[in-house]
Amino acid sequence: MAYTATMIPIMLASPGDVLEERSIARDAMHEWNYIHSLSTQTALMPVGWETHSAPDLGGRAQELINDRVLADCDLLVGIFWTRLGTPTGDSASGTVEEIQKHLDAGKPAMVYFSSAPVAPESLDPTQYAALSEFRDWCKAKGIIETYSNYSDFRDKFVRQLQIQLRKNPYLVELLSTQTSTDAKGVESAAIPPPAQAPESLMSAEAKELLLEATAGNDGMIMRLATLGGRYVQANGKSFGDPRDRRSNARWEYAIEELVDQGFLIARGVKGEVFEVTARGYDTADRLRAAV
Repeated sequence: MAYTATMIPIMLASPGDVLEERSIARDAMHEWNYIHSLSTQTALMPVGWETHSAPDLGGRAQELINDRVLADCDLLVGIFWTRLGTPTGDSASGTVEEIQKHLDAGKPAMVYFSSAPVAPESLDPTQYAALSEFRDWCKAKGIIETYSNYSDFRDKFVRQLQIQLRKNPYLVELLSTQTSTDAKGVESAAIPPPAQAPESLMSAEAKELLLEATAGNDGMIMRLATLGGRYVQANGKSFGDPRDRRSNARWEYAIEELVDQGFLIARGVKGEVFEVTARGYDTADRLRAAV
């Protein structure tokens, strides 16, 4: 079935020592599209200089990337481990220049730093010192994130990408205030702000999870991690296949959706236990009455 969606280009900015993380971020965006693009009329497009630029001797290389690749992106994801990158003449590295240009344009950036172990003999002291200085600069600008391994990066990026799409003012305005018109003149409404979204726009997973949680006496939803994998549980029922990351992503997204709409509230500090709110119970009652 053909459908129209608002495309959000997302720039992947990094030096060359985090290729696996770049691949993980791309896969996470594609997975998000598989699950959510039809229901939200929104799609995410990973963008990088290696996929969206072409040979051209018409100017400074980084400037061409800035003008022809970066300028079109609405969100930037920066990833670092042990290197900052090669100086461009205008900035400490191409990645740094991309981040600074993106922020100067008033657009959001998510920046990650790896704390994974590294062999001391493989470190370039100059690069690492420059990276440490840039990390301090980022801390002064806002919130950064660290991760310890590939799995940790994936889990954090998937969850925090949802938060950005739902709560970052720039992205919320981009998706909620514009009515796009495609090349054929067909109008398609972008997804409304989550806080104002009607119940009819709740995902099927969010509805099922809320109904199950309110069917029991405790009104609790738990996000659990075991040696066998991750899954979501409510009223004694498990949701998601611990061996299938895509299945788990759908149910974890449902939790974020319910929290963002005020139907759940997190309890504790680990992000593992959630309790249904009064608004959540009222919504569940209306959903049952509509069946």
